[in-house]
Amino acid sequence: MSTALHTDHYELTMLRAALASGAAHRRAVFEVFARRLPGDRRYGVVAGTGRLLDALENFRFGEEELTFLRRRGIIDDRTAEYLSGYRFGGDVHGYPEGECYFPGSPILVVEGTFAETVLLETLVLSILNHDSAIAAAASRMVRAAGSRPLIEMGSRRTHEDAAVAAARAAYICGFASTSNLLAGLRYGVPTTGTSAHAFTLLHDSEADAFRVQVDSLGRSTTLLVDTYDVKTAVRTAIEVAGTDLGMVRIDSGDLAEAAHEVRALLDELGAHRTGIVVTGDLDEHAIAALAAAPVNAYGVGTKLVTGSGAPTAALVYKLVAREDAQGVMRPVAKRSVGKPSRGGRKFAFRAIGPDGIARAEIVTTAPAMPVDQLEALAESPGGERPGRPLLVPLVRKGEIVGREPLDAARERHRRSVAELPPAALHLSPGDTAIPTVFA
Repeated sequence: MSTALHTDHYELTMLRAALASGAAHRRAVFEVFARRLPGDRRYGVVAGTGRLLDALENFRFGEEELTFLRRRGIIDDRTAEYLSGYRFGGDVHGYPEGECYFPGSPILVVEGTFAETVLLETLVLSILNHDSAIAAAASRMVRAAGSRPLIEMGSRRTHEDAAVAAARAAYICGFASTSNLLAGLRYGVPTTGTSAHAFTLLHDSEADAFRVQVDSLGRSTTLLVDTYDVKTAVRTAIEVAGTDLGMVRIDSGDLAEAAHEVRALLDELGAHRTGIVVTGDLDEHAIAALAAAPVNAYGVGTKLVTGSGAPTAALVYKLVAREDAQGVMRPVAKRSVGKPSRGGRKFAFRAIGPDGIARAEIVTTAPAMPVDQLEALAESPGGERPGRPLLVPLVRKGEIVGREPLDAARERHRRSVAELPPAALHLSPGDTAIPTVFA
């Protein structure tokens, strides 16, 4: 299915005018970056790159799209002819998926003709802004949960396609599984789920509901115990399933208090290995508050799929260099109040100290400078190691080269967070974990 109309109207009108002036075929460089992190968070997380590459591959203008654009008067004959053969033939470099980023980090660099690159703005931003926002929230939740697993279960609280993307982003950042089956099919994310309150209410008694579930799914299943009275339900669950019951789930009330009461009751009944999973409007702060409670796993829905208060990553797509009439590439930059940008194609490195902890993000414009000199920019008298290069090739001359297994992004995120200073893991608003240094 074509993704070409995941595009704002003005991208086509800019193309139309640029084709008329002859500027459409000038070389151009666009970059994606955030001027600041939402909610005074201490780091961002790149997510959505794999989905973007898939969408770019299907960015084609067929007869249906061209007919629509003509009927609306958005394009003329010259523009229609150009679009009918559109194939992105440029280069894309970016931070690999799962990598942490900071204000000013050039997380995506798109190079090609102006006509090729200007059309991708909305596609790029709609995917990266959503997925990176979810990833940042998910990462904070995983840090708050420590070694306890997290289940993504927010499909019913967002758009159906966004739900699949959210499950994917959450898995990259350390969630153990999702309730969303399409995310399982499409991306291989582990899926899980047992029953809702409706299943208990369907049956003549709680015991009947538990018995049917255990008979169908086995003793390792999770029984929901807060439809009526929690303590009565826990006793019934153990009577039905025995002390080998896998887990019980609590979805309401004071979760910390309920978890302590349920743990004590399970132990009293001899169900020492039966775990407790809690759900119900959890965010990273609520998860952190449950750290001392005898909870074995968390299920997170609404707050995850809405970015836990930051539903967008505030990323922008800006022209930073363009070819002039003489064929020379020139840096360009906005000077708008409150919305400045920095001209020139960027290269990015992360300065790592001798202790393996990140010290700074080094962003520089030096396309002709040898790599060893670029890396030297990340060194300082403090003994830091040369900077770790952050940009990797994703597309070369229109060919996608940056696809990778989702587990590779998951492992990269684990390593990326591990190299951040301890303050990065604080959940309170604050300064970014490391400064961005423009060299």
